[in-house]
Parts: sequence; C-alpha cells; structure tokens
Amino acid sequence: MAPTTADAGAARYARSVMRIVITGSSGRIGRAIHARLAGRHQVVGLDRVPAPTTQVVCDLLDAGRVRAALVGADAVVHAAALHARHVGQESDAEFRRVNVEGTRTVAGAAIAVGVSRFVYTSTTALYGSAIDPVADGYAAWIDEGVTPRPRTIYHETKLRAEQVVRSYGEAGALAVTILRMSRCFPEPVPEMAMYRLYRGLDERDAASAHERAIESLARGGARLFVISAPTPFEPRDCELLARDAPAVLRRRVPGLVAAFERRGWGLPAVIDRVYDSRLAERTLGWRAEHGPESLVAPDVAGAGEAAAAL
Repeated sequence: MAPTTADAGAARYARSVMRIVITGSSGRIGRAIHARLAGRHQVVGLDRVPAPTTQVVCDLLDAGRVRAALVGADAVVHAAALHARHVGQESDAEFRRVNVEGTRTVAGAAIAVGVSRFVYTSTTALYGSAIDPVADGYAAWIDEGVTPRPRTIYHETKLRAEQVVRSYGEAGALAVTILRMSRCFPEPVPEMAMYRLYRGLDERDAASAHERAIESLARGGARLFVISAPTPFEPRDCELLARDAPAVLRRRVPGLVAAFERRGWGLPAVIDRVYDSRLAERTLGWRAEHGPESLVAPDVAGAGEAAAAL
C-alpha cells in the first residue's frame, strides 16, 4: 500500500509519547485499545468498574473527576457506553444518561482542559432499518454515506452521542474521529469467520483503528469511518447476495468455502448487508489484519485466488 498523507501524519505523531485517556477501559474493547496503545503511549483508563486497565474509577457524569483525569491529556478515546445487551435491562433514561449525557460530559471536559484529539467508539448497529433493502431483493451496501435509521434505544443514543461530538468538531473545539465498528464480540467460530467477510471485526483490528485515528494528523473538524474487515464483495454482488449468497461466495472466496465444507460448516443462504471500510483504509492507512482466513488457517493459507481476494 502506497504511503498516504495520513501515514505521514501518523509517523510524525508516533515519534512522540502522548497521554491518552480511555473511557470504558474495563470493557473488552477498552482493554484491547489499552493494550494496543500502552506499548507506545502513556495510557490512563477510566471506568466505573475496576480492572487492571483502569486507573480512575468513576461514573461518566462525575464531571469533576473526569475533568481531573483529562488534565494534561493529548487525546481521549471514548469507548464507554451501554450496549445492545443492556436493552431491556436498563431504562431508556439510563441509556440517555450514560450514552448521550456521559459523552457530553467527557467531551466538555476535554475541551475545558485543552485536549486536542477525541476518538468516539461508535457502532454500525445504528444503521438499523437502513439494512432493510434486502426485503426489496438487494443486500444493503453500507458506507459512510448511508443515513442511519435507528431501531432501538441503543441505536438512538449512539447516534445522538455521535451528533454531540461531531458538533464540537465542526465548531473547531476538538479534532473528532468517529469510528463505527462492525460486529465485534465472541461467538461460534463459523459465524465469526463468515461475518468477517461482510460485517465483522476482530477486537485487535478495532484497537489498531483507534491507534491510527489518534496518531493521524488532525487539526479540528469531524470525520467518520466505517471500521470492518475488508470484504471481497462489490456493490454489483448485492442482488445475488440477497437471494443466493453461496453462489457469490463460491465465486469470490472459493478457498474459504472449501475450508468451511471440510469442517461441515454451513454457508448463509442470504447476506443482508456489506460494510465497506475502504474510506478508513485510504484516509487512515488502516486495514484489518485478522479476517476470516485467520479463523480457518491453515486451510486458506496459500489458497491462491481465495487468499488474494481476502
């Protein structure tokens, strides 16, 4: 991959040790981001749940403690949130308190103490009903230009939190990067392997995307990226994906299909969406390194056309 402007900016900042505060540092993604950054930077974790990766234990809306933790920081990664699994367990009011007002508190504290970079960990889940075109015979091709259509309080509050930090970026108060991460949690290996072709991400790649977002040169404004493992599919595949996904899979990734068949793993009859992360690849110089082949190796290793397509 040829060097980009983002690569040059990243190289410049990679030479300097930064103080980075990570909220949600006790969670799985927060821990992965902490592990990725701690080898190069001074990292401070903040969470309401104690953990080895958390130095400041407090609620997001404890404005005084949050502000004190951010003093002297160069960047903030805001990964703390209530998630989809909390829908039905926590009230809508609590979702708004944590996801929206908590984000407002952290961003406000960052501005007050002079933090220059703010990375917000968001989710592709907030596209919600934008996935519905599969009902019309096409898989949805999802990139940064697609308008989210939230279905749940989780989707709604993540989108509203994005709007909060974006407004600060557009006003020039922060350099904001929003990362909409695709499906990224433990589940059966066959499902993870297939999802990484069109809607999945390894937590280590999520962490490296945050690293690139922080270290790439940004002087204000707001930018948004879909973060997902690279897909072998193209927009012209969307009609057939919605009615005969195995036919597309056999054409695009025959080696992976063969590896699935050797294990007795089934193929999805249809694929309803494809997340396109090419803007992040071009702009940040980032690319996921743990695609589906990493979950079925050594079968796909050296599989020629299939390996190249991934």
